[in-house]
Amino acid sequence: MKSDFLTYQAQTTPYPLGINVFYALGSYIYSCDNKKYLDFVAGVSAVSLGHQNKRVNDAIKNQLDKYSHVMVYGEYAQNPAVEYCKLLAQNLPPQLNKVYLVNSGTEACEGALKLARRVTGRSQLISCHNAYHGNTMGSMSVMGFEERKQVFRPLIPDVDFITFNNEADLEKITTKTAGIILESIQGGAGFIQPQDDFLSKVKKRCDQVGALLIIDEIQPGFGRTGKLFGFENYNVIPDVIIIGKGMAGGMPVGAFVAKEEYMDLLTDNPKLGHITTFGGHPVIAAACLATLQVIIETDLIAQTLEKEKLFRQLLVHPLIQEIRGIGLMLAVMTSGSELTNKVIFKCQDRGLILFWLLFEPCAIRITPPLTISESEIREGCTIILEVLDKIYNEK
Repeated sequence: MKSDFLTYQAQTTPYPLGINVFYALGSYIYSCDNKKYLDFVAGVSAVSLGHQNKRVNDAIKNQLDKYSHVMVYGEYAQNPAVEYCKLLAQNLPPQLNKVYLVNSGTEACEGALKLARRVTGRSQLISCHNAYHGNTMGSMSVMGFEERKQVFRPLIPDVDFITFNNEADLEKITTKTAGIILESIQGGAGFIQPQDDFLSKVKKRCDQVGALLIIDEIQPGFGRTGKLFGFENYNVIPDVIIIGKGMAGGMPVGAFVAKEEYMDLLTDNPKLGHITTFGGHPVIAAACLATLQVIIETDLIAQTLEKEKLFRQLLVHPLIQEIRGIGLMLAVMTSGSELTNKVIFKCQDRGLILFWLLFEPCAIRITPPLTISESEIREGCTIILEVLDKIYNEK
């Protein structure tokens, strides 16, 4: 299978990890050669409730027995999508009360950027250096990492960049700015949290000049940071949020959310301001609904902060410089990319899945399912420490 995988399936890098997956359950992935891997990555923050969560699976199966795709998005009222949007809005600030369901986080970003231009009648968009919001042409345009996008230029025009947590840069947000897009926690850059009320200061500046604040919750969202959404940790209510990854327990989905007055602008002048065939797909929406219900009806969100404490207590080693992030969105920082690579590959050999961050070569990603147990955390951290000990003693 690995040979066919490399031959027939387009790749994202020259050296994919290439585990031959047989099945997955809970916090573990099993390969075709009967090897068991503890999953500390959760499909890059997507598998919120672990693999094969029964409530999510049952919701998917039940919906499949009723109907699947019946019409392009926005034409028919379909119960799973309606109930999901209603429950999501009820758990957001009142200003964020209308949801547009799409197929991925990058499409959610595209929709949010279009909405900012439609609401304001302006063209300028502002993002951050080392930001990542997706990989289609619009979202790539607000990616703050030139190395990854230079060969695809020209991208969309009138985009500028500021430095995350640099208050002086907020002067770049002017009456020409349609919107500024920020991650509530910078993901690809190394799980960088806002400091000194940075997000609320950005919102204040946006209000002064009439620009929209778009917060990207694709990685931090759905309970990973000790709140349902990351922005709730930082004393700010954005004009638009974009969501994805963890919202459907591992199924492909995204959405952007704003107040009704803004979202209704996409329905006219012109009509079909945003359109998607499979957005709001009933099977996916059923998975979204079940996932959100589990997250808000249990104490999983509160548990993330307790599990963070355990990770920080256990992962103490001379080769670990610091641990960044919050909740179950953690980055173990090493002295360089060579050490990071060694740890990730050697841990995989030992049956522990770790991963990289996009732009920070010193970081080791730890974003397990929210459902990971204390014993599984101890199991994985023991492997990490044993691998680090071996590397340290070989120096």
